[in-house]
Amino acid sequence: MDDPSTIYDSAFWLTAGGILVLLAFSGFFSGSETALTAASRGKLRSQADKGSSGAQRALRITEDNERLIGSVLLGNNLVNILAASLATSLFTKAFGESGVALATLVMTLLVLIFAEVLPKTYAITNSERAAALVSAPISVVVLVFAPVVTAVRALVRGMLRVFGVDIDPDSQILSVHEEIAGALALGHEEGVVQKEQRDRLLGALDLADRDVEEIMLHRSEIEMINVADPPEAVLSQCLNSRFTRLPVFEGEQENIVGVMHAKDLLRAVDKTLRGPDGIQGDLSGFDIMDVVRKPYFVPETTALDDQMRQFLKLHTHFALVVDEYGALQGLITLEDILEEIVGEITDEFDVAEVDALRPESDGSYRIDGAMTIRDLNRMADWSLPDDEANTVAGLVIHEAQSIPTVGQVFSFHGFRFEVVERQQNRLTKLKVRPL
Repeated sequence: MDDPSTIYDSAFWLTAGGILVLLAFSGFFSGSETALTAASRGKLRSQADKGSSGAQRALRITEDNERLIGSVLLGNNLVNILAASLATSLFTKAFGESGVALATLVMTLLVLIFAEVLPKTYAITNSERAAALVSAPISVVVLVFAPVVTAVRALVRGMLRVFGVDIDPDSQILSVHEEIAGALALGHEEGVVQKEQRDRLLGALDLADRDVEEIMLHRSEIEMINVADPPEAVLSQCLNSRFTRLPVFEGEQENIVGVMHAKDLLRAVDKTLRGPDGIQGDLSGFDIMDVVRKPYFVPETTALDDQMRQFLKLHTHFALVVDEYGALQGLITLEDILEEIVGEITDEFDVAEVDALRPESDGSYRIDGAMTIRDLNRMADWSLPDDEANTVAGLVIHEAQSIPTVGQVFSFHGFRFEVVERQQNRLTKLKVRPL
């Protein structure tokens, strides 16, 4: 047996110290990888805007994740392999041939605890702070290993291309929209985000992906003014209406010639009745075309986000929706778009929708067939598809491939639909419940 004084000499202790230093480097590389990949770029951007140079560097080096990960993995593997080699040499010198197995066991435990679990646990719980701290040394590592990483990247891509896999360095696995939507859904499931908050934020995000035809008031429900009606009838209609703006048609309802604003009408009527000298007159010579405003038409395929910007730009709240042939399809207001974000907006003139989602004793809900699928999903927290239809009645008709009769029952998308009321070709009342 070797003399202990010759085994535990200065070289032994230097080697042992070197192993500890390499383990520290391994922990640094492991923690840095976790911190930089787990850190939220949004939070880093916020910190950078507040003057954090570390967050600014972290943002810069994470722009090319492939190069960052390659450099960190290269450094981590180098120190791990070197530490394992030194440990094997050290334990073999101290314990002979059995030192190889002992070195493997000891290094596995040390690497697992101090170079993997410990630094990664800290990094993932303090990802933004850790990313800002390690950004400076990691920037140096990325710069030093850049030539090797570039060569390895080219080799890997070449090998993948042989197997038909094409790597696009500029592609993103998830769009920003999908990342935010996923984070909101996860936050709601965990109880961090309230349902109302989730619905408002998702509603704002979805404006760019939805068209005006999805939320417009259909032409069959539009209240209009006939230009041929006597002024007294027009005045009464405007006073009895719960709407401030009413389209004006001439001849047939497809021929919209203007939009009547209640304030414009009342001002003109007041001026006509009182006269310039305050003498009461009559409405016999009053022409409503003198006070109507020019109609504003928009295509039914306009995105809600674009339409909202147009409303704000043109300082108007009211637009008539037409199809590709110029035929009137409906109307949309700024309030309709805002309701997609904040939910139903009612005032003292609106008819309150009492029990819009009325529960039945069997667990089903009695709903209006004209209710949009999006509103139903929002109110009941369901996920019915709205790709093929905008309303619940439209979804039933689409799936049935016919206009169902009262009493017919259908099951699709995990829900049971029963037709309760029908008026001509419209399904006015439905009972819906999850299967």
